[in-house]
Amino acid sequence: MIQIVKKIPYGRVTTYGTVAIFAGVPRGARLVGGILHFNEMSAPWHRVINRHGFISTKCLDHPKQLQKALLQQEGIEVSDDFMINLKKYGWRIDEKYLDYC
Repeated sequence: MIQIVKKIPYGRVTTYGTVAIFAGVPRGARLVGGILHFNEMSAPWHRVINRHGFISTKCLDHPKQLQKALLQQEGIEVSDDFMINLKKYGWRIDEKYLDYC
């Protein structure tokens, strides 16, 4: 899962569920969140959001405000209520791309 998260391009986001599906763990979105929580320094964890485009972290070590700031530094627009336009900034991994992971 970490290798997939590392492939998310600068200035783009994807969802926990998308990472889980392409890691071969359908319905493993929460697992992705847990793995990122403990490995945040080795992957761009801030580029992973929930399926509705919402920054959903509740972790005190990685608060919503930090994730929002990191995304904004990459040019991603984040609303005051922590929403991101997935149609504009979303990154969907395709099968061909995974061959290079």
